[in-house]
Amino acid sequence: MGISAQRIVKAFGQPQVRILKELTFEVKGGEFVAITGRSGSGKSTLLYALSTLDPLTSGSIKLDGKEITAMGEKELHRFRNLKMGFVFQFHYLLPELTCLENILVPARKTGRHEELRKAALGLMEDFEVPHVMDKPPGKVSGGERQRVAIARALLMRPKFLFADEPTGNLDSVSSEKVLRIFEKVNRRDKTTILMVTHDKGYAERASRRIGLKDGEIEFDRKK
Repeated sequence: MGISAQRIVKAFGQPQVRILKELTFEVKGGEFVAITGRSGSGKSTLLYALSTLDPLTSGSIKLDGKEITAMGEKELHRFRNLKMGFVFQFHYLLPELTCLENILVPARKTGRHEELRKAALGLMEDFEVPHVMDKPPGKVSGGERQRVAIARALLMRPKFLFADEPTGNLDSVSSEKVLRIFEKVNRRDKTTILMVTHDKGYAERASRRIGLKDGEIEFDRKK
């Protein structure tokens, strides 16, 4: 199962200004979708709404067949931890922890950090960052920090990965490594990926592109 969005609206301010204007669409499980549009088009607002990080003004969102807009906070927190991974433009790693400890943070929340330590080390190998295992985030490069953040997002093997401009602060070499990780995870694990990007070339790497303009869907194209 994937994502179903029905007439979703997100508005801010008084009087209210609608940023998302009754969007309706579906994403199949295992799709890799790029969300594009100019600054102010609503693409990050849409991602935050779909990923439950920002509540809707109105409308309905189902993830994996579950109506997330009807969940209580405790149930929603558990659903996020077990089913979702998040990658942002800024890595949000904890500076007082080593890179390996940062990857294990989601597992620690459920008491599975010892059990998943080997999996975390495996992700570090996959993403070519085993050498930063014992270093704090402040002692590694921006590209390495972002790959550590992606490893953290994927540790619990989420069904859904939400990424907001994940290459926005990276050079072209590091950006390419991030895109290859996404393609590999999508292909190998059938992870459903929604990625906001302003880069047309990176958007074209996804299997589907949804373009927003002024809070509405301007186009929806598959490869």
